[in-house]
Amino acid sequence: MTKRIAILGFLLESNAFAPLTTREDYERRCLIGGEDILDELAKPNPRLPLEANAFCQQMEKLRPDAWAPVPILIGDAEPGGPVEHEFFQWFVAEVERRLKEAGPVDGVYIISHGAMRAERENDPDGLLYGRVRDIVGPEVPILATLDLHTNISREMSDQADVLIAYLTNPHVDQRERAGEAARAMDEMFKGMKPQTAFVKVPIAAPSVVLLSAEGPYADIINAGQAAQEASGGKILNVSVAAGFIYSDSPKCGMTVVVTARDDLEAARALAGDLAERLWADHERYQKALTPLADAVGMAVANGKDASRSAQILADVADNPGGGGTGSTIYLLKGLVEAGADGVVMGIVIDGGVADDAHAAGEGATFTARFNRSPKTTFEEAFEVEAEVLKLTDGSFVGRRGILRGRALTVGPAALLRIGGVCVAVGTFRKQCADPAMLEMFGVDIAEVRTVVVKSRGHFRAGFDEYFPPEQVIEVDCPGLTSPVFSNFEWGDLCRPVFPLDQDTTWKLPPW
Repeated sequence: MTKRIAILGFLLESNAFAPLTTREDYERRCLIGGEDILDELAKPNPRLPLEANAFCQQMEKLRPDAWAPVPILIGDAEPGGPVEHEFFQWFVAEVERRLKEAGPVDGVYIISHGAMRAERENDPDGLLYGRVRDIVGPEVPILATLDLHTNISREMSDQADVLIAYLTNPHVDQRERAGEAARAMDEMFKGMKPQTAFVKVPIAAPSVVLLSAEGPYADIINAGQAAQEASGGKILNVSVAAGFIYSDSPKCGMTVVVTARDDLEAARALAGDLAERLWADHERYQKALTPLADAVGMAVANGKDASRSAQILADVADNPGGGGTGSTIYLLKGLVEAGADGVVMGIVIDGGVADDAHAAGEGATFTARFNRSPKTTFEEAFEVEAEVLKLTDGSFVGRRGILRGRALTVGPAALLRIGGVCVAVGTFRKQCADPAMLEMFGVDIAEVRTVVVKSRGHFRAGFDEYFPPEQVIEVDCPGLTSPVFSNFEWGDLCRPVFPLDQDTTWKLPPW
């Protein structure tokens, strides 16, 4: 019997301190509905989240002639401020309308980030899940995949049958998690009843300590996966969500979600054990960054001494992938004023500078006026003479890591030379997580002495072919994604929470 599976998605990592995310932001990256979703999936490099294609491919393997996708609506935007109220209302209403018109479905797959906030709603993901549940009823499987930085609410856990979060940071397992969701749904069609245990732990850690290759977060991820493997099939999924503190939300904090096959007690036992392990290690979720002056000194030394290993400097406080503007110039100005040489920086987001570069033309020199129309207090103005080395339309296909295989754009873009620093400037916000974002300007990264990226961590999976961990430097600058939490005025954040509140205590609550 053919199973009709509704496919929908609403993704945003919301930084409460950033400007509102608008419909235009979604249209720029991905806002696609109905049959247009299937048309996009047929392209070699679709604009859709990677999970959409992977889920469909896995279902095709499991049920080659016995399933049918029911495309509803998928919206995905670059991380930014809360979703504007009117667009959020429209999106949810449009999902409801399309889902009702599609008729009865046998399952629903939702692609979420999970750290979304709306202008007047703290838990838009939970609200959306609830609206979907109201339409399809209590017996239809609802499964959702989530970003590792999701802020999972009780409502999300209650309304969905299975929540599956990424296991890798940088995120390179979207396809695997979507395939896992498809297999879990197929098991439910065959009678499996998932049982879920949910535990919130008051740790809202800096993103720079949430890597999955090493450190405390890697340890708890590995412990969960080992326990799942040792369960003899009892445990369907283990997700230890890192959370995203910049959402400034009551549902922030790390979350353990364990889903068992038909056995609630097994899920609770493992979730409780992992949560207690997580809290026992909470002191490790802190990290000091490299001061700006020290990082600039390293870049100067790299340019003067070819025997030094090349380095990559991460401007983690201005990460567009976490809601940063991508336009702060603390590092750029510091490098230029220090006379650094052999540096390539990308991508500074400033449409005005990009437009002026295109007007000047390749080979021309012009006055680059950065941040002439600032939106935040971090966007300091900077005027400097620049030579236009290369102009592009900013379109690229991701080559490695989180962006691999996805068609994206930063809009009109230019590579400028300012002294010994080459800086790539784009129009639309996108973290520099993939070498393709510099290679589209003709940059040979292997020849660069110092690369500077506006990215928090996903650049590691893109640039690791050039820079092993010991050559990665995370720089302490001001910005909307600064790991120094005392820089922010918190409002709705769950309190107390570690490490912001050093005296936080916690015990596993009774079930």
